[in-house]
Amino acid sequence: MTIASPHNQKLKELRRLARRRGREDAGRFVAEGEDLLAAADAAGWPALERFVAAGSGLAGTEVEPELLRRVSGLGSGTRALAVFQERWSAPAGPLAVYLHGVGDPGNVGTILRSAHAFGAACVVLGPGCADPFGPKAVRASMGAIFSVPVARGVPLGELPGRTIALDARGAQPLRGPLDGEATLLVGAERDGLPADVLAAADETRSIPIHGDSLNAAMAATVALYETTRVPTA
Repeated sequence: MTIASPHNQKLKELRRLARRRGREDAGRFVAEGEDLLAAADAAGWPALERFVAAGSGLAGTEVEPELLRRVSGLGSGTRALAVFQERWSAPAGPLAVYLHGVGDPGNVGTILRSAHAFGAACVVLGPGCADPFGPKAVRASMGAIFSVPVARGVPLGELPGRTIALDARGAQPLRGPLDGEATLLVGAERDGLPADVLAAADETRSIPIHGDSLNAAMAATVALYETTRVPTA
């Protein structure tokens, strides 16, 4: 049966979940688009329920296309979206990324995408970080949210391996590849890592640049590339 009324209870719940509002939404999130849903399938992360545009030929609960477009957070609308259960993991090595104060969901999602690209074992969210399961972060991850384990509430002393803090004022540039387990510590674009985190890190390194700064996602991506690259002969 096709959902054809904007007052349908499932559609109301979906609309609310798509905006991640209210405590009743905790634990569930929405992913939009066939590519993201395919990424979830490939990662073995089953949807709680799928909603598809009527007549699309896709599997799921059919919704009139205009009603599905109104729920969608994409400017062009979507033919498919699904509700998933959140998953939180323990921190793991050999390479992890720790974020502190990265409040932009687009940056969090992009860092997840970079972590997946360079083989990081997990991303750990510290204080002040954006919701990795929010709509903007999920979209920016390009499906990596389903492949990269995400941890939270982990003390610095329990992060995998030695901790390497990225700081624009670091005396030594970051050089790779790394030997053994390590966690890269990344702070907010404007403020960087707080003094207590820098003091607690095993090492402090910088990324040499000609400009004033890199945003958090770019800094994390450069650091991941540098620490995982294979030296040329």
